[in-house]
Amino acid sequence: MQPDQNYANHKRFHPLFHFMAAPILAINLIVRIVIAFRFYSMMAVWEVLVAFALLAGVFLARYYGLRNQDRIIRLEERLRLERLLPDDLRARVGDLRTSQLIGLRFCSDAELPDACRAVLAGDGPTLDAIKQRVKSWRPDYHRV
Repeated sequence: MQPDQNYANHKRFHPLFHFMAAPILAINLIVRIVIAFRFYSMMAVWEVLVAFALLAGVFLARYYGLRNQDRIIRLEERLRLERLLPDDLRARVGDLRTSQLIGLRFCSDAELPDACRAVLAGDGPTLDAIKQRVKSWRPDYHRV
């Protein structure tokens, strides 16, 4: 069973990425650079390039997963807003930026119309500001 999610604990760390793959590959890149400076050769330069490519590949894989998740959240939240908002706000769903939709996903269904109205009025339009204003947190345990 997962703990209740809220603003303070909603960010997710993936141990294999954050505490293993990324640090090990970053250290590997540093080691390869030091070796290339101390014992210069074409092979040492090649190893620096490979180490950089490996580190970049791991970060790109994470980045692509997060961008894909953002697109899915955008679609889910637009469908949810179409279902829950009153007519005057429903017509303005297209005015919301992806980051705002991502923040609004944590609002409960009852809280969503007022939160959406505030965001569209320019009151706390940033992702972090929206999440901090949520009173009744709607958890998302399926984040990348």
